[in-house]
Amino acid sequence: MPTWTALTTLSDKDQAEALGAALEDLEPEPTGVGVFELEDGSGLWEVGGYFLEEPDDIALALLAAAHGARPFAVSEVPETDWVAHVRRELHPVEAGRFFLYGSHDADALPEGRVGLLIEAAMAFGTGHHGTTKGCLEAFDRLLSAGVAPTNVADIGCGTAVLAIAAAKMPSARVIASDIDPVAVDVALANAAANGVTDLACVEAAGFDHPDLAARAPYDLVFANILKGPLIDLAPDMAAHAAPGGHVILSGILNEQADAVIAAYEAVGMALADRRVIGEWTTLTLTA
Repeated sequence: MPTWTALTTLSDKDQAEALGAALEDLEPEPTGVGVFELEDGSGLWEVGGYFLEEPDDIALALLAAAHGARPFAVSEVPETDWVAHVRRELHPVEAGRFFLYGSHDADALPEGRVGLLIEAAMAFGTGHHGTTKGCLEAFDRLLSAGVAPTNVADIGCGTAVLAIAAAKMPSARVIASDIDPVAVDVALANAAANGVTDLACVEAAGFDHPDLAARAPYDLVFANILKGPLIDLAPDMAAHAAPGGHVILSGILNEQADAVIAAYEAVGMALADRRVIGEWTTLTLTA
């Protein structure tokens, strides 16, 4: 089935958000609308709509003019087998002792490595992103230093790569959480695919679930989310981490790291390690 995109830019955030809201009322109706600040330093905002029917050029032109935006660029998106495309593009990832792979690369798992099977169809969270790889490498460094966590939480788990990695360690008891119920289902399916049968996973924002409270304090917590939620989570993180325990944080752009560190130091945590992969920073802190 063909699809279409309609994209434009403008310099004012409020106008961009207003245009995005107006775009949702267009006929034919878009299946999705996005409003994003471009990361090229231009200060521009991009507004985009995604359509299952070819959008009305005249209606788009009127919307753009009314909101001070450039004319929409409309493109037909070619049909693509995205799973096959992802399988071609995603290769196994090595992160310390951990080896992430899809079933199409099962024969590539080296002997003696900890295999983490995440299917290409679940591309978000496969470990190819610098944040997930950074967390796994931070976990590997703790293990190499003799840290052997027995009570682990993965907050905002996504596909549960980090939770599964922890659950494959001896004596580790792991609970994962995500605010998205679909992510919880995916996490449990991925755990089963990896032979991890005792991973608990709950739908929750942060630590806001009785099962998470009942298992605290944790000697290791992963949180690979975003700067804002990480900063908001700092007091709860301190409350749920065991004295001397470790917290591994990512989802942090390099220029955001100092603000996250300051928030966690303010609640009594100490920075133990700071590493960069591309534009992303991973932090390891001690409680």
